Amino acid sequence: MSILVKQFSLISSVNFSVPNVSGASVGVNLDSNSRLILGYKTDCKGETSLSPIREAQGGDVSILGSNIYSTGFNNLGVPSAGVLDINQVGYGNPSNGIGNYNPYFARMSSNQSSASILLDAVSQNPTFFTIELGEADLMTFAKSGGTSTSPPVANGTMGIGFDGSLEEIVSALDINGAKGAISNVPDVLSYPYFTTIPYNGLKLDVDKAATLNNVFNSLGLFFVVGDNPFVIVDTTQAINVRKMVEGELVLLSAPLDSVKCFGMGSIFGIPDKHILTIQEISTINSYQVGYNSAISTVAQAHNLAEVDKKNLITSLSTGIVYNGVSMSTEFVTGGAFSLDGRNLNPSGQALLANLYIEAINATFNAKIPTASVVNYPGVIFP
Repeated sequence: MSILVKQFSLISSVNFSVPNVSGASVGVNLDSNSRLILGYKTDCKGETSLSPIREAQGGDVSILGSNIYSTGFNNLGVPSAGVLDINQVGYGNPSNGIGNYNPYFARMSSNQSSASILLDAVSQNPTFFTIELGEADLMTFAKSGGTSTSPPVANGTMGIGFDGSLEEIVSALDINGAKGAISNVPDVLSYPYFTTIPYNGLKLDVDKAATLNNVFNSLGLFFVVGDNPFVIVDTTQAINVRKMVEGELVLLSAPLDSVKCFGMGSIFGIPDKHILTIQEISTINSYQVGYNSAISTVAQAHNLAEVDKKNLITSLSTGIVYNGVSMSTEFVTGGAFSLDGRNLNPSGQALLANLYIEAINATFNAKIPTASVVNYPGVIFP
């Protein structure tokens, strides 16, 4: 949004404030960790290499400690908010207990116990708005390895289904004739968080293959010298483990030291929370199709600019060249994603901002200039 506002300001006077925290902070995520930086890390084998590491031992929880609503701002984008959360009263109320409220909205809400994101947005009487919903719902489920509560169903009334809830949100925002832009939902499973570790990343020499075969052959598992599928937990199997099959995904959350040195993925299975199975992948893809159908229907009904983020991510999956610079979804080196593997970095966000600008220009006959992506940083190497 900050990039969009900067481009808007080139053609008109725009009064838009973003509730940023101090740039000197190490940040804090929902797990109370600090932000990731690229640094040197020594693994369990004593090998040192460049790796994402935490900038500090703990996150800076102080940045969420004070409510800043009275300072005035216009950006109500709340990290991790799903479509059903937008109109949830008390979504920023710490009294609900950990896991039952969003601390980022607690910092921003007009009233922690009685406000919702939608109520606070409507109270600003917007003339233009942007919406990017659905991705957080799928990402929450996907990054849990399919172990969390399922995303909202694609079709259902407000507070239950994605389409009914989205229609409620858009209707409230454009009640006074406001214009807007809305993004579709990309294939989140093509993000580096899900694609970096290969399903057959278990590399065995002669001795290790022989040892595993001695243990597991009688149970129906066989290993070869070289690349093998990882062993994962699967309680539907008689022995509660099985080998992965092609197309299944290992998440970046998998503890690699446990894999490298302590037998995870071979002697014992990688837990389900670090794996997406074929069935779970199919479920996520089905939700994505349903969400995008609803988004297109709502966009056309309300004459919103439709932003094709799905196509952007698909293009990055195979690689693009922007002003002579190669960009892709490759982890760390691809230049588009941050070190968590789940979010676009500033360069990637600039690409997305340009998609919004192109859609807005085409829909509303505007002439907003696009941003220069090369002016926004990617991953910073030490």
